[in-house]
Amino acid sequence: EVQLQASGGGLVQPGGSLRLSCAASGFTFGSFDMSWVRQAPGKQSELVAAFITGGRINYADSVKGRFTISRDKSQNTVYLQMSALKPEDTAIYYCENPVLKVRGQGTLVTVSS
Repeated sequence: EVQLQASGGGLVQPGGSLRLSCAASGFTFGSFDMSWVRQAPGKQSELVAAFITGGRINYADSVKGRFTISRDKSQNTVYLQMSALKPEDTAIYYCENPVLKVRGQGTLVTVSS
């Protein structure tokens, strides 16, 4: 069974940082490019960061320079380092395997003073 378990969310003040983790199982992690997406209350899902073909990375314009996606293939884990957080970053963050069309259960990030 393919599973994606996200963690690391929480309440943080504007300007703060968080690191999200997503532990993957049930598939050959190193063979797939992973993504982070988010969904804010009342809004559609937004792609935040993604590994794409050739080892390149895509970021949403809204997070460029502030967020960094990384992965540890030995740990079957993908990370999202988030810095300089803004209230508009508040959302549930999900990791995804877009090829297998699997999304994890999400972790809530709330940016508020």
